[in-house]
Amino acid sequence: MRTLFSAVLLGPFAAAAQSPTPTWSADIACIVYTHCASCHREGGAGHFPLTSFTEAFPYRNDIRDATQLRLMPPWPPDEDYRSLAHERLLTTEEVDLIAAWVNGGAPEGDPNLAPPPPAFESDWVIAQPDITARMEEYVVPPSSNDNYRCFVLPINNPVDRYITGFEVVPGNTAVVHHVLVFTDETGQAAQLDAGDPEPGYASFGGIGVSGAKLVGEWVPGAEPYFTPPGMGLPLPANADLVIQVHYPAGSTFALDSTRVNLQLSPGGFVREMALDPVLDHGPTLIDGPLVIPPGVVKTFHNQYTVPLPATITAIGPHAHLLCTRMKAFAVLPGNDTVPLIDIPEWDFRWQGLYAFRRPIHLPVGTVLHGEATYDNTTNNPDNPNDPPQWVTLGEATTDEMMLFYFGWTYGFPADTLIVVDTAAHAAHHLDCTPSTVLGLEEAAGMPALTAYPVPAEDVVHLTGLAAPGALELLDAAGRMHGRWTVAGASLTLEADHLPAGVYTAILRDRQGSPVQRARVLKR
Repeated sequence: MRTLFSAVLLGPFAAAAQSPTPTWSADIACIVYTHCASCHREGGAGHFPLTSFTEAFPYRNDIRDATQLRLMPPWPPDEDYRSLAHERLLTTEEVDLIAAWVNGGAPEGDPNLAPPPPAFESDWVIAQPDITARMEEYVVPPSSNDNYRCFVLPINNPVDRYITGFEVVPGNTAVVHHVLVFTDETGQAAQLDAGDPEPGYASFGGIGVSGAKLVGEWVPGAEPYFTPPGMGLPLPANADLVIQVHYPAGSTFALDSTRVNLQLSPGGFVREMALDPVLDHGPTLIDGPLVIPPGVVKTFHNQYTVPLPATITAIGPHAHLLCTRMKAFAVLPGNDTVPLIDIPEWDFRWQGLYAFRRPIHLPVGTVLHGEATYDNTTNNPDNPNDPPQWVTLGEATTDEMMLFYFGWTYGFPADTLIVVDTAAHAAHHLDCTPSTVLGLEEAAGMPALTAYPVPAEDVVHLTGLAAPGALELLDAAGRMHGRWTVAGASLTLEADHLPAGVYTAILRDRQGSPVQRARVLKR
């Protein structure tokens, strides 16, 4: 556990508190291998590999800038609104180490101190799937229109089973915009496929089969999804697995052969789940229709009253290029508000199905709310139209959508005891730990800054402040949670409203330079 009582002296006292320059081998390799290499590797989603010093050094400035701006690792949800499972976040200390390494010349250090790079045997996260199926090779034709193509995947499933994990492995990320995965018990999809001479068949707005069930999705930035223990998505006996692949307008000749990996329940009782767009741009949209005039910034709202006891396990917002923010919350019958997700800077390139750390129980009468803001002005750099045009509901990239998918099941209050993820930070690669601690040497005559209790609950007491100045409280992502004027050597902060986690208290002098820092652990 990180100590709460360590203080860091900065700014004007740098000469007295000079820290050693971090090195790749002793410090940065551990951070990069833990948080970056899963995508930044040969065959990964990142645009360049980062599995060695030689690979990382040319991109050192990009690494520093992207981490300073909190653009990498990509994690769009606001963790202050709700902390979600498996968050991809760097701590303030990790960001500071990367900046100090780059600003110090990005030395390699002793290569013998570097942990071995992670080994990736395949592009699959589900290394040994119970079912793996790949679509027939399809050459994407050049087109000025969006191409929605459905493919029936060959699977052998003679008995009813439950899906507990699914993974989509795009065959060609340059042309695959998104993938929806369905089960079809009717055989209609196979008939449609047989009637088309090309691989798969064309279908817009779904797979063209009544009664098909959505069991998974892939969009840029998505990771495999695993259901909570004891729950699963149904895979009926002899059902076909069907994927709808969206190849966006502007695609050129390219080969695709997308794969789906499924992890199945080994047996025993499994509670049946569903994955549905409970909040949508249709019946639940209360201020529709979804039409955004040119030159307008407009926010839409949807609302749905839960008709039966439900437990939600995950949420997946979905929109396109004009969207700038998506937010969802629940209001319980007693009028308490439950935050679900807030993506304050929506980016359609980074979407996903986000699991809750513990399932959330929604009693009958709970009202689900969704909000989405769209910017159809020239101020939106992602606006596909110049000048802006009327944009309406549709599945094309240049259209718009407003969906909040929920993983859900019939609910019981005890579901909230199920643990999906409690880790405050991703486990480091091979349990490695950066060796350099920035600025722990104290300047002569400067009192140490202390924060207590450990951990804090309702209040945090800070003593040893080198007043006067201003104290800032930042979370692990660098977001400020308050700023207080300091006139004396001690200060007490209210902490009951803070989410659990590690924070940094920074004292700045009257010129704004940081002079003291302490870690704060909130339970």
